[in-house]
Amino acid sequence: MTILLADDDPITLDSLAACLRPEGFQVVLAKDGNEALALWQKHKPDLLCLDIMMPGLDGYEVCRRVREKDPRVPVLFVSAKSEEIDVVVGLRLGADDFVRKPFGKHELIARIHSALRRVSTAKSPASCFELGALRVFPDELRAQRQDGDSVDLTPREVSILKLLHDRVGQAVSRDVLLDVCWGLDYMPESRTIDQHIAKLRKKIEREPEDIIETIRGVGYRWRG
Repeated sequence: MTILLADDDPITLDSLAACLRPEGFQVVLAKDGNEALALWQKHKPDLLCLDIMMPGLDGYEVCRRVREKDPRVPVLFVSAKSEEIDVVVGLRLGADDFVRKPFGKHELIARIHSALRRVSTAKSPASCFELGALRVFPDELRAQRQDGDSVDLTPREVSILKLLHDRVGQAVSRDVLLDVCWGLDYMPESRTIDQHIAKLRKKIEREPEDIIETIRGVGYRWRG
């Protein structure tokens, strides 16, 4: 598998590459956003690791342009910009994950493997399922409302909706969501789930709907 690494710091690029090559990954290195886009179009990597602050196009813009063309390829931000707003902006642009610098080798590898597993699972054909007025097509990474509106989804968002559908009426704890939708080896921030759910709600819910119900102190539920 090929991973595109984009960072304007050559030391960080070398460090990232040194982490990933022994794991069997091929790496493609970009020193700025414009080069990252060009190399993404040329090599079609299986995953992208992007810094945010880069000359030319920043990581946010690279992610946005990649997502316009490909909703499936995993995108991870690896950045020293680690305020909550930085993470939220990245997730809203379609990133799968956010790794803070300085990063640990084993954490980075675990998150990359987790993201790649989710994409592999999403590529397997799956039957559509319904949550209220929403019909979800997992193999197409989209949902359709009864009014005809179509909503693009990420592999993780499909996984969250499928879990809530399979456990209709039950409160699904954050620990279960992490295990099923993020992977057991994933080490998230405390707000990761809430940020993903908030983004997903904006996509699929219309007032006064409440497709995903918050269970205070526990997690989330689809009432059915």
